[in-house]
Amino acid sequence: MRRALILCAVLICSLLGGLSAHAVQPDEVLQDPALEHRARELSAELRCMVCQNQSIDESDADLARDLRVLVRERLVAGDSDTQVLDYVVSRYGEFVLLKPRLSLRNAFLWGAPLVLLLLGGGFMAYAIRTKRRDEVPALTKDESKALETILRRDD
Repeated sequence: MRRALILCAVLICSLLGGLSAHAVQPDEVLQDPALEHRARELSAELRCMVCQNQSIDESDADLARDLRVLVRERLVAGDSDTQVLDYVVSRYGEFVLLKPRLSLRNAFLWGAPLVLLLLGGGFMAYAIRTKRRDEVPALTKDESKALETILRRDD
């Protein structure tokens, strides 16, 4: 009985382990293992423009396949990893990168909410301080007497 449970556990693990298989087709694989390793690493950094939540290495979409082939062609041509990524970004835009590069535009996009939050907090602090300064001072004795006189006349 115990042996059957272990066998079932091994079978289930092997089936679940196959779910994370890459979508790379056998005809795409390069003969040079070092180039293939670089291609896999680069493919893991590029977003599938169809799926948008998967890398091209995991996607079965036709565009992802085309990008995988393009990456491999560039590597075979002798491009460095940076040159391959720059080439793909120049054709498809920075959105194709799963981890966008740090640039002034990206820093602005990520920093703008923080800056707006700080500006809003500063404005609120300024408004509260200004309101406290603008509070009406207490009436003097003469003003209190004049007010009482006016209120008694209305009765």
